[in-house]
Amino acid sequence: MRIPEYLFYSTEHLWAKSVGDGVWEAGITDYAQDLLGDVVFIEPPKMASLLVGGQPCGLVESVKTGSDLHALVDGKVVDINDNLLNNPELINDKPYEAWIFKFKSSEDLQQKLLSAEAYKVLISDL
Repeated sequence: MRIPEYLFYSTEHLWAKSVGDGVWEAGITDYAQDLLGDVVFIEPPKMASLLVGGQPCGLVESVKTGSDLHALVDGKVVDINDNLLNNPELINDKPYEAWIFKFKSSEDLQQKLLSAEAYKVLISDL
């Protein structure tokens, strides 16, 4: 199970990566995609929608089940990965490269989210 050190994680199994100027990419973790199985559909949050930390903002469906995407923090969606809409299986192949949406937030994500080490502890207890 890969858990890159340079990312931040939520307890709902999403990751975030800074891409500069307060913008972050978000996707699901390797752990989450493994639990879901083959991803067949992505419903990202709507472009320019406001995110409320911890609240559902989208959906990932697999051959096994569907799972809500929960906003990592308060923010605003600034981009959607259109490539995933036609190729959702990319999440299974490369979960840390297949970002689902980008968002801008004024919150300090390093204070709000888990480090890689803390995320490893979280999933080891599951």
